[in-house]
Amino acid sequence: MTKISPRPFWVFFLSVIGLLSAGVQAGSLPDFTKLVEEHSPAVVNISTVSHSKRSPYNRGLRPEELEQLPEFFRHFFGAPYGPGSGQESRETQSMGSGFIVSEDGFVLTNNHVIDGADEIIVRLSDRRELPAKLIGADARSDLAVLKIDAEDLPVVKVGKSEKLKTGEWVLAIGSPFGFDYTVTAGIVSAIGRTLPNENYVPFIQTDVAINPGNSGGPLFNLDGEVVGINSQIYTRSGGFMGVSFAIPIDVAMEVVDQLQKKGYVARGWLGVLIQEVSKDLAESFGLKKPHGALVAQVVPGSPAEAAGLMQGDVIIKYDGEVINRSSDLPHLVGRAVVGKKSKLDIIRAGKRQTITVEIGELPTEQGAVIPAKGSKVESNRFNIEVAELDENARKRLQVSNGLMVTQVGQGAARNAGIRANDVISSINNQEIKSLTDFNAVVKSLPSNRAIPVLIIRQGNPSFVVIKLKE
Repeated sequence: MTKISPRPFWVFFLSVIGLLSAGVQAGSLPDFTKLVEEHSPAVVNISTVSHSKRSPYNRGLRPEELEQLPEFFRHFFGAPYGPGSGQESRETQSMGSGFIVSEDGFVLTNNHVIDGADEIIVRLSDRRELPAKLIGADARSDLAVLKIDAEDLPVVKVGKSEKLKTGEWVLAIGSPFGFDYTVTAGIVSAIGRTLPNENYVPFIQTDVAINPGNSGGPLFNLDGEVVGINSQIYTRSGGFMGVSFAIPIDVAMEVVDQLQKKGYVARGWLGVLIQEVSKDLAESFGLKKPHGALVAQVVPGSPAEAAGLMQGDVIIKYDGEVINRSSDLPHLVGRAVVGKKSKLDIIRAGKRQTITVEIGELPTEQGAVIPAKGSKVESNRFNIEVAELDENARKRLQVSNGLMVTQVGQGAARNAGIRANDVISSINNQEIKSLTDFNAVVKSLPSNRAIPVLIIRQGNPSFVVIKLKE
């Protein structure tokens, strides 16, 4: 028989200490059960139906935009399902998430969840399914406001994302892959993230598991307050890899307020092209360390030009807010009220000075036309907003006539593939030179008949076909 030597006392002592430490650690983890019970009824499932032939995959980004992404960032809403979910189908269906922000039925979600949808259905926690009306959407911030006809609904408690700290626990509720009211948790990995092609949202980065169907759902803190809206993930595989992004609720509620009041979002505009300040650039511009936003170009006719901002200036503060990285500036300017007089602290030729600039309104297209007058979305049968082009805009866009599309609502024009920044040159073989031409021609068009519309997109002319309903 083999003799077993007794273990030294210190081995047992360390084992006990280890078990106690593990117990303390486990006891310090948050319990999410009460939070989920109280706040999940205000979370909704959103399903959409689209009758267009456009592929539903990656519907939040156009194909050419996807090709330009330097990293694998994806908007996630939900894979198409049901019959006819392929490229050539007439009807596609998708799913996403959202949450109720008012007892009378206002619902907040991502723009890419409902983009291009002809029908939007909101399913509540009590399993009621209600049709939703799109109140307004903003592609730049990827937000949309819906309205359902209901009363006395459960609502979320809106928090303050500016109070979030890195390392804080957060929780998501949504419908990944159609599994309603799925709960996932993690921590805030970073704040103020800037993503490719997303200059106006300082994203919250988390390690909360986010998958197709989670988009538009709420991100809660431990107090049960919504601090973000789950929007995107970083992925090489197409699935969750531990890096997800949420829109800060402070930014979202500012957008919601404008969408509810005006139907669109007006953003502040300075009119400069900026770049990061490297170590070598900092030295060359007389800075002690790399920080600020280096002005690489001042847009002619912009608020920056009017204020005297010059190429080579380094903006180090905006209204007292320190600009550590160049990506900090667009967030601050974009959220500013149009017409506000702001102070910029700059370094010019090695010397610090302060200038005052009156913030303008961000053009529909960077460096493009700021419409002086236009046709409202609700006032024409195409359900689009168009604006006249001045001589400079026509030269830049290389067009001799036509109107620029500044906004596209739900309806025939969107189904035909017309997008913002397209130039409509002719309708039904009638040349369009002014708003008067546009309104007269559109008003006289027959219903239920294919109408050719000549558009110019990035200098290339092409025809699309619109069929107007009664």
